[in-house]
Amino acid sequence: MNFWEYLSSRHQQLLADAYQHASVVFQCMVVATAAGVLIGVATYHVEWAGNLATTTTSTILTMPSLAMIGLLIPIVGLGVPPTVIALTLYGLLPIVRNAIVGLRGVDPSLVDAARGIGMSRLARLVRVELPLAWPPILTGIRISTQMLMGIAAIAAYASGPGLGNEIFRGIGSLGSKNALNQVLAGTLGIIILALLFDAAYVLIGRLTIPRGIRD
Repeated sequence: MNFWEYLSSRHQQLLADAYQHASVVFQCMVVATAAGVLIGVATYHVEWAGNLATTTTSTILTMPSLAMIGLLIPIVGLGVPPTVIALTLYGLLPIVRNAIVGLRGVDPSLVDAARGIGMSRLARLVRVELPLAWPPILTGIRISTQMLMGIAAIAAYASGPGLGNEIFRGIGSLGSKNALNQVLAGTLGIIILALLFDAAYVLIGRLTIPRGIRD
């Protein structure tokens, strides 16, 4: 059976795995984005706090994904829980770092002007600082998403959802007639999903970032 015949015979399962893969990455990115921006907002004013947040999330990212998932299995079990926790933690660094950099890069004169017209601290943050810091934050989200697309494949080790199951089945049956097809189908599926997500972020950037800032 060649690769195209394999895709034709397994397309329903592959589409289901691709949907699960995209879904878990998307949900983890929503949580990681919310948490990462909140951490950035809480720490960007103080040098040591921002450095601590960046260092902590960097340390998490250095942990091998198999090791983290393996450590989580005895605590939360197999399946979705260790996958979601691991992916969310791995997604934090680029968002936290870019949120801190973006917020620190806002022109102080604009913040002073907003203060001068009576804006509260929260209003300045929401209406002035975060919109101006959005471009680097979006870049951090894009980077995190690309990383998580690949890392999510390791979730199959813990019976997690996604295209990693296809890859692991192929690796586990090396020498069989469809082993290479399974690995190739899972890998190409992840690459296609990563490209689709990145295209969506490009569109979001064009819709949400003014041309003067974008250029």
